[in-house]
Amino acid sequence: MSDSALFLDTSVLVGGLVELAAPHPAQRILDQVAAGKLGRPRTAWHCCLEFYAVVTRLPEEFRLTAEQAGQLVALEIRQRLEVVGLPPAAWGGFWDRVALDRVTGGRVYDAHIGEIALRHRTRTFVTDNLRHFASLRAAGAEVLSCAELSARLPR
Repeated sequence: MSDSALFLDTSVLVGGLVELAAPHPAQRILDQVAAGKLGRPRTAWHCCLEFYAVVTRLPEEFRLTAEQAGQLVALEIRQRLEVVGLPPAAWGGFWDRVALDRVTGGRVYDAHIGEIALRHRTRTFVTDNLRHFASLRAAGAEVLSCAELSARLPR
């Protein structure tokens, strides 16, 4: 899988970098990224923000400090993934589409991440929120769960 083809959503970052109750398939994905076996996948700058917000407000037994979360963003995400965004010239079209599609509430964040993924020619989008990214399938991208991608990786 070429590095520009793969895009990792926030759920992959959280599941892969924070040890919760049970091992998560995203850990295997990020281990493969760290070993250089998946090239340099992309993620959105917004996913970095969501990662930080989520891990610093987890239940106390799993919660990371601001310093720990910042270090993970710097060392595990920004150094190993290409962090991309939506260029300012595309903002107007994005707002037109979310209004036309009647995107409301927090779904606008996933719409934003999806727009970034499409703009960067994502072929495979990995998330544990498959339902939130159905529009990517309609645009021709493959949308996989962490477990689905993990099962495809060589042992």
